[in-house]
Parts: sequence; C-alpha cells; structure tokens
Amino acid sequence: FRPGVISILLPRLKLIVEIIASSLGHMTDLINTEKDLVTSLKDYIKAEENKLEQIKKWAEKLDQLTDTATKDPEGFLGHPVNAFKLMKRLNTEWGELENLVLKDMSDGFISNMTIQRQYFPNDEDQTGAAKALLRLQDTYNLDTDTLSRGNLPGVKHKSFLTAEDCFELGKIAYTEADYYHTELWMEQALKQLDDGEVSTADKVSILDYLSYAVYQQGDLDKAMMLTKRLLELDPEHQRANGNLKYFEYIMSKEKEANKSTTETDSQTDKETKAKKKEPNKDYLPERQKYEMLCRGEGLKMTPRRQKKLFCRYYDGNQNPKYILAPVKQEDEWDKPRIVRFLEIISDEEIETVKELAKPRLSRATVHDPETGKLTTAHYRVSKSAWLSGYESPVVSRINRRIQDLTGLDVSTAEELQVANYGVGGQYEPHFDFGRVNAFKELGTGNRIATWLFYMSDVSAGGATVFPEVGASVWPKKGTAVFWYNLFPSGEGDYSTRHAACPVLVGNKWVSNKWIHERGQEFRRPCTLSELE
Repeated sequence: FRPGVISILLPRLKLIVEIIASSLGHMTDLINTEKDLVTSLKDYIKAEENKLEQIKKWAEKLDQLTDTATKDPEGFLGHPVNAFKLMKRLNTEWGELENLVLKDMSDGFISNMTIQRQYFPNDEDQTGAAKALLRLQDTYNLDTDTLSRGNLPGVKHKSFLTAEDCFELGKIAYTEADYYHTELWMEQALKQLDDGEVSTADKVSILDYLSYAVYQQGDLDKAMMLTKRLLELDPEHQRANGNLKYFEYIMSKEKEANKSTTETDSQTDKETKAKKKEPNKDYLPERQKYEMLCRGEGLKMTPRRQKKLFCRYYDGNQNPKYILAPVKQEDEWDKPRIVRFLEIISDEEIETVKELAKPRLSRATVHDPETGKLTTAHYRVSKSAWLSGYESPVVSRINRRIQDLTGLDVSTAEELQVANYGVGGQYEPHFDFGRVNAFKELGTGNRIATWLFYMSDVSAGGATVFPEVGASVWPKKGTAVFWYNLFPSGEGDYSTRHAACPVLVGNKWVSNKWIHERGQEFRRPCTLSELE
C-alpha cells in the first residue's frame, strides 16, 4: 500500500477492533464496514492497474515509434507530421505522463525526467513546428485532409494527425489570430470525430473555437449554425448562449440594412464573402509567384530561349587543373545566367563539411538594413554555421575549387556557410547583394557572386526560385549552382532576387560561398554601361 492509503485504512481498522471487543451485536455493521474497506481496496488496486496499463501502452507505442525513428532519424523527421508530433509529444504529452507517474511515487523516473527536461522543446518550439505545417499547407496548396492523413510525396515514414493534433494546430493558429487556419484545422478535427475517431478532444471545445473563427472571417450564417450545434451538445454553455444572442442581434440589424440596398450592393457583398477564405496576406509582394514556383508552376522558359541552354565539359577557362579533367556544367537559366556544376563535391567531402558544421549550427541570421547588424527573421527559417579554410583541408580544397572554376579571387570572400533546412525550412525572396552599404565594415565591397552547393537530395519542396524571372532550380546532391549578383559595372542585378522554398518532405543541406568585389578588378573588369 502507499502511505496515504495506509493512513486512511488504519483508523478504520482500529475502530473495527474496538467494536468487536465491546459488543458482538454490531457484527453485522462490522461486516458491512469490512465490505466497504475491501471495495475501497479493490478500487485502489484497479486505479493503480489502470495507471500502469496506460503507462505500459504508452511505453509500447513509443518503443515501436522510437525504434523506427532511430534507424533513420533524418528520414523520419523529414516528414513534417512526424516533426510536429515529436515536438507535441515532448512538450505536452510527456508532461501528462509525468503527472500520471507522479501519482505512483515513481521517484526514479521523475528524477530522470527532470534531468532530461532541459533538452525538451518548449511551447515556442511546438508553436514553430505547427507554423511550419501551416506554411507548407499554404505554399504547396495542401488541404487539411491530405496533410492529416500524411499523404505527401516521397515520404519514408507515413504518419497521420489525430483529431487532438488537428485541434492543437487550430488552437495555435487561434492564438496568432490566424482565423483562416483555425477554421481549417478545427473543421478537420470535427470531421475526424464525426467519422468515429476516439479522442480526448471534445466537440464542444472544437465548436467553440470554430464558431468564433468563422465569425471573425465574416461568415455570420455559418457561425450561427455552428453555435446552435454546440448548444445541442451543451445547452448550458454560457459563452455560446451569449454569442447566439449577439449573432441574432447582428443578423436582425443586417436584415434591416439590406432592405435599402441595391442588387449591385448584394453582388458586392457576395464577392467580398467569396474572398475571405484566404490565408492572411503579409508584406511579401511576390508571394503568389514565389509559391507557384515552389510548386513547380508559374513562368516557363520559351522553347526559343530554351534552345540556347547547353550542357558542356568545362575547363575553368583553361585552368591547368581542369584541362585534362574538365567538370560537367549545364545552363539552368539565361538571364540572369545561372549555371549548374554536376558531381562537383563528393559524398565524403559533404559528410566532412556536415560533421564540422553540426556542433555550431544555430538559427540563421540576416542583415538588418536599418542597423547593418545581423538579426534573426521569421522569413529565414534554417540553421547555419560558418567554416574557415584553415580549419580543415577539405574546406580549403573546396574554396580553392570554387576559385578555379569561377576565375574569381576567394581571398576576400566570406567563409563557407553551411545551412540546414528542416521541415518547413525556408528563406523568402531576398537579394544576396547589399543595397545600403551592408558590407562597408568588411572593406571587401559588395557580394559580386554566389556559389551554392547542394549537399543532399530533397524528397519534396526545397527548390531555389527566382521570382523576378520565373526560374526554379531543384536540389540535387553533389551539384552546385553559380550566378553573378552584380553587373560588371558594380550595379546590383535585381533579377537575381531569389528564395529557398520550404522543405515539404526531407532534409535539405546546402553550403554557399559569397564572393566579394575586392580582388576581382582584373578578373572581371567593369564596363561603361550600368546594365553590362
């Protein structure tokens, strides 16, 4: 028995002994008392067994899941649903298990839990994983049912979202005042419950969030219908009763106003309502074009221009190292000219670079145009590290290879930046060159060119796109792409505005070298025209 139970039982047992000693006339009462004690004991045992059974089922489920995950961690976490559910388990569900185990006085487990908790994700991490799913949903036009069932291209470990998971996504969207996604995910949670899924999420709570999210988007009729459905399940729901009265009052006002409106006004209202079912728009002017390119849609090169693109063996403009062993090069785009080098970095070199970078990976930063300092931004979601040539002969060799093939001096270039884009990782449209003396302190001039290694294949998503011209360059392990950010005159080429699309499935590793102007005066002479 636990100490608490013994303390309850002992006084009652003493009372029984005293009654037996004093009078046998109360024997029937003692029998009933003992029966009550036995019933209480059985209830306690049953409660303990139920708790142990819950813990056992949890352990069996997690044992199978972690066994699968540890065999291929990157592949497993490459599925966005797996990544979100991992965050949710560690941040929420393990805490619930902790409370359950605490009732059993399992000090050993709790002490271990306390030690490991410092490595657990927090609410911010779970919210970030949820936002990544929502970002993928919008970018790749995924409906909630497809995402919930895990029907994504190229997945290794299919996973699905429970009604509770969908409810959690809806709540996170709600806290961000993102009522569009709140509606989508609350409806999905409700649908799965209506289809018979057993869940801890309840329809009353879902309908409460859903009706308000629908109302916030202007669909009063639907909000009213959902509120009435909520009240059928819980007639005493205080907020729903208040909302229903408010909705009825608003509708009565609208009916009065509609009497004086024209047919044209009604048509305008219908068009306004039809436009409401869209994600929240942000500052990004080319959002639609950018997302279309990420999906492989959008602008395509004309056949006439495409005929001018070639593949070739390239010797680095007769560089001695590549005259007898030229590299494979192909044209990806004409204006701006983007070329891809194939089989340009080996698997061994990739692994070395990744191992050097992993201990240093941290949230990637961008230049703040106002302060000129590095800062994190929501539009760049990745982790990065910087590697110097003197740290490893492999990095030094890679730097030298870039110099030989581009013909540019890399002594004034930035260090090799290694970046890892996990699920939902992205870098929205930006320029690599600085427009407000961003690199003045370096004294090496602007970023004249970009060299980008692809160090992994990506199952779905993760393209490098150029919204200004409609180009899409897809990741291919062992290759690299190169383009100039500046015209020979030193003026910025605005057509090089580019983005790293969100990774839908997989894990994207890249490394890039930003080459600066200083040292290129005789390697790439300027011209008299700003556009040359």
